[in-house]
Amino acid sequence: MKSKRILTLLILILAAAYAAHLYLTHTPHATIAQPHPAPDFTLPQPSGGPPLKLSDYRGKVVLLDFWATWCEPCRAEIPHFVDLQNKYSAQGFQILGVSMDDSPDPVPAFVKQFKMNYPVVMGNAKLGEQYGGVLGLPIAFLIDRQGQIRKKHIGATDASVFEKEITDLLTEK
Repeated sequence: MKSKRILTLLILILAAAYAAHLYLTHTPHATIAQPHPAPDFTLPQPSGGPPLKLSDYRGKVVLLDFWATWCEPCRAEIPHFVDLQNKYSAQGFQILGVSMDDSPDPVPAFVKQFKMNYPVVMGNAKLGEQYGGVLGLPIAFLIDRQGQIRKKHIGATDASVFEKEITDLLTEK
C-alpha cells in the first residue's frame, strides 16, 4: 500500500515536471504590461568584431534574441529570424542575437552553419538579470524605435507571431 502511494506520488511529480518543461520551452507567451526602457549594453562579438552597443540601434525596431548553440528550440527559430531579417531590414528592423553559451568557442561556427545574417554578441548572467532573468531559452524581446521593450516571448514562438508584432511596430508613428 505504501509503495503504491510512493509510485503514484512519483508519477505525479514527473508529470508536473514534464508539464512545466513543456510550458517553459514549447508554449510561447508574450508579456509586457507597460513598455519600459530596454537596458543598454555593450558586449563583445564572438567573431572578434568591435563590441556592439544596443543604443546604437535606437530608431530601429529590434528583436533581441537570447539563445544558445545547444538549445534545440533556439535552433528551430533561427532560420525564421534569418528570413525576418531579410524581409524587414530595409524598413528599419534589426535582430540582435545574444548567445548565452558558456564560451564563445562554438558560436562562430554555429553562426556560419545557420547563415545568421544579424549581429551576435556574447551575453552573461548580469545582462540576463537586467532583462528580468533568463532562466530558460529562447527568450526574445521586441524593442520599439524609442528603445522601449514592448513584448517578451518566453520559449519558442511561431514566426507568424513575431512577424505580426514586428510589422505593427514598424508601422507605428
